[in-house]
Amino acid sequence: MSDTHTSVTKQETLAALRKPGELYVVMSAVTKLPFVKCDEETFDDEIFLYYRMEDAKNKAKELLDQKYLTAVAKLEDKQLLAFYTSLYTLGVNCLAVNHGTDTQISVQLSDLVVRKDPENLPEGKKVIENPALHLTAIYFMQEMRRQEKPQPTEELRELQEELLAHYGKASFIIALQEDKQVPVLKLKNGDVYQPVFTDILEFQRFAKGKKLRTAVVPADRIPDILVGEAKGVVLNPFGVNVQLNVARKKQPVKPEGDA
Repeated sequence: MSDTHTSVTKQETLAALRKPGELYVVMSAVTKLPFVKCDEETFDDEIFLYYRMEDAKNKAKELLDQKYLTAVAKLEDKQLLAFYTSLYTLGVNCLAVNHGTDTQISVQLSDLVVRKDPENLPEGKKVIENPALHLTAIYFMQEMRRQEKPQPTEELRELQEELLAHYGKASFIIALQEDKQVPVLKLKNGDVYQPVFTDILEFQRFAKGKKLRTAVVPADRIPDILVGEAKGVVLNPFGVNVQLNVARKKQPVKPEGDA
């Protein structure tokens, strides 16, 4: 979407996003995260925000007509700062406000919320985040679940290759129980996967109500820490929920879908 609005309008929009009164976000029912779209003109990775529920529902219906499973969620004022900041962990860089209406405008996330780059923090204070991997996983799952019986389309193959490339460079947060055992997730078919997390927010979603500690493990060490019965890992099980088969002899991994 090209932006033809004046800087005054943009400043008004930024002010309104900080104190909107009412604000609604289009969510993906697949990832349990804001629905993300790559703008065809600017290539911004954007989410959709609306001041009116009706407009948000219209956008959700438009996406549903394209077979994307979506819903609308209301953002409370006390949630806003945490919500905006969390978008950095998803790889989102743009907010499409009132998209599809006569007041639509896009603003950059960095114009609304500025934060220190995790890569530039002092040693010992490094934050584990994998926005490129997280974003690719979001696109992968959104596209795969458009199909009742997922077929390996060219777009899905490209996303899979990109996902595996980001996975191989990543470091992950893993959960440890008090007895130092690693929690696992068992699927309906009996397969077992070990959860790994792209960032602390995803770990916290999983750990809510549980007594868990964290450790950091690079991707090339994952095969060494897999519990005996695990076929692989499940990435952010309460979010994108992507299964990756991992061989203990450090063979390539393959995304298979959600747990």
